[in-house]
Amino acid sequence: MATNCLLVISTCPDESSAQSIATALVEGGHAACVNIVPGLTSVYRWQGRVERDSELLLLAKTTAEAYPRVQETLCRLNPNELPEIIALPVERGLTDYLNWVSHQTARKG
Repeated sequence: MATNCLLVISTCPDESSAQSIATALVEGGHAACVNIVPGLTSVYRWQGRVERDSELLLLAKTTAEAYPRVQETLCRLNPNELPEIIALPVERGLTDYLNWVSHQTARKG
């Protein structure tokens, strides 16, 4: 039972940017819900060096149709030079919840 829903994963360097992004995504109708998960440590290679940063994880529930708006918002509001944005298809889930995600992110008018 494939759906049109996506789980978008992103990270933020601080609580303020995470709150701003989550609010913009939900208020704009780009995501139905965004979870902010604190306490993340990211280890990655950037410009030839191994970096280690404390970050917050964002988990946004959206649809394939709304994804371009999610990506634009994340790129615009995330202070990272190269924001992490990964979209995973939701293969299964509670039908009523997935319908709610679709309804919340549908363009009105």
